[in-house]
Amino acid sequence: MTEPTKHPLNHTVLILGPTGRMGRNAARAFAAAGWDVRRFDRARDNLWDAAWGASVIVNCWHAAYTDWERDVPNYTKAVIDVARASGATVILPGNLYVYGEGSPETLTPDTPHLATNPLGRVRVEMEAAYRASGVQTIVIRAGDFLDTEASGNWFDKIIAAKLDKGIVVYPGPLDVVHAYSFLPDVADTMVGLAERRKTLPSWTDVNAPSFAVTAQELAAALARVIGTPVRARRFAWWPVWLAQPVWPMARHLLEMRYLWAMPHRLDPSGHQALLPTFRPTPLDDALRQAIGRQRDVDPDQTMGSDAALSLSQ
Repeated sequence: MTEPTKHPLNHTVLILGPTGRMGRNAARAFAAAGWDVRRFDRARDNLWDAAWGASVIVNCWHAAYTDWERDVPNYTKAVIDVARASGATVILPGNLYVYGEGSPETLTPDTPHLATNPLGRVRVEMEAAYRASGVQTIVIRAGDFLDTEASGNWFDKIIAAKLDKGIVVYPGPLDVVHAYSFLPDVADTMVGLAERRKTLPSWTDVNAPSFAVTAQELAAALARVIGTPVRARRFAWWPVWLAQPVWPMARHLLEMRYLWAMPHRLDPSGHQALLPTFRPTPLDDALRQAIGRQRDVDPDQTMGSDAALSLSQ
């Protein structure tokens, strides 16, 4: 394999949250594309010093659901302030929370942000702050994550946890279509749009490549990957209900339960227009990597400290 071509100084990216699931994939993708990658360390780095000279800031800072209302506005203001002063472009991993319950099945960048629940409102207000800031911002919106290693998301922690027994445990109705995005594809989209940022407006909202499948279709795809039958069964929510008095996270998981019952898919047309040569990973290949069946897994790779169970996107 040839060494990646090093870009000039204006191809320097700062990754906030580089040990989390999205940040880890973003750092890997930018490094593979030849960018100078700065990985922010909360324990020792100062945001202003770390960001100065970076042309792109990828904001993968993540907080537990229980801390969103307190932490997300603070993170947002800090990143906007430094990006406005330095002239950097900000890339945000976007989720589907902004749309709210009752949204249309096909979600586009023009779908109104009508969420009324607390977590949805935090995301709506966060994106509105970036849009009003004048800082060039690229939102890359994804469905539930499929990662290349266990990182405490819905797929590896719940859905595929009993795959060795031939069971997919699903949090919603088994016949409702649900969107998933493979994190390497999301990260490669970040790189592709970062490299053409000078042609983009101050606000760009793009759906990442995704798969829209039901639980039954997901089980069938996993059966193809592992070569043995897989059946889907419903996740039992009642323990989450009972845990609310002693587990603050439970209330937020129940708050977002509607996404598993609401059919939805991500419209790919905007992504195809901006990155016409992009080739998304096929579903079976993404699942093969998500369950650890890929051949290029690094057995010494450890999960970052930001990847503790949150079950959020």
